[in-house]
Amino acid sequence: MVNRSRPLSPHLTIYRWPITMILSIMHRATGIALSFGFVIFTIWIGSISMGSSSYELSFLFLDSAIGQALLWLWSFAFFFHLCNGIRHLYWDTGRGFSKNSVECSAYTAIIFSVVFTITFWWIV
Repeated sequence: MVNRSRPLSPHLTIYRWPITMILSIMHRATGIALSFGFVIFTIWIGSISMGSSSYELSFLFLDSAIGQALLWLWSFAFFFHLCNGIRHLYWDTGRGFSKNSVECSAYTAIIFSVVFTITFWWIV
């Protein structure tokens, strides 16, 4: 008789997600987030041409707590996507594929993304 109480294959909750898998998913997610951010940026630029009342309304949204949080997240998405893109360009040269090198570059991309985001908002 077959024991059907256990799954046929391991479930996602059993695995520990490797950093490379997390960064791959985050790279795609930040690309999508940047697309939505570009729409908001376009609306903001368009509000300038529509007059001062329209610009004030968009400024009120972007100056609110939600707007500021979105701007921080979009800037992090930009810097993460940039750093991870540079990492991929380095891989395109055929180097950096050892396990230690891949993990080191993954953590480096995350650290630089956070540092660039904080530095950007400190300067602005």
